[in-house]
Amino acid sequence: MNKLILLICAITCANVTYSATDAEIVAATIILEAGGEYSPNALRAVNEVIQNRAMKRRIAPSEVCLQRLQFSCWNNQAKRPALLAKAQRHPRYSQALQIALSAPTNYTNGADHYHADYCNPYWAKSMTATVKIGRHIFYK
Repeated sequence: MNKLILLICAITCANVTYSATDAEIVAATIILEAGGEYSPNALRAVNEVIQNRAMKRRIAPSEVCLQRLQFSCWNNQAKRPALLAKAQRHPRYSQALQIALSAPTNYTNGADHYHADYCNPYWAKSMTATVKIGRHIFYK
């Protein structure tokens, strides 16, 4: 289901436009959300949530990543170009890009939400926990 979409998504900040492909934005989101996780499948699990949301909403995965208040790493719009560049310098970025371009997995049992185990978001009580991978708890 994952495929490189030739759609170019623009991140605009103070008269500067930074363009990235769909897969690059997904890979950056994976890194910014779980780049510090070294549990097996942690990066793939974040990608699953992105892909599951994209399918449900019928929008591109990069659009899901950049939607308002969906992934906390992108909440500060003014810093998006710098965050994308930071993710691309991460030692595991190429792995994240490969994940973003690969066939979907199902380590999270269909999850479309997650949070770190040290957080207690209001929405978690209304959802079913599916799995815990590293420091993240996944829900559907």
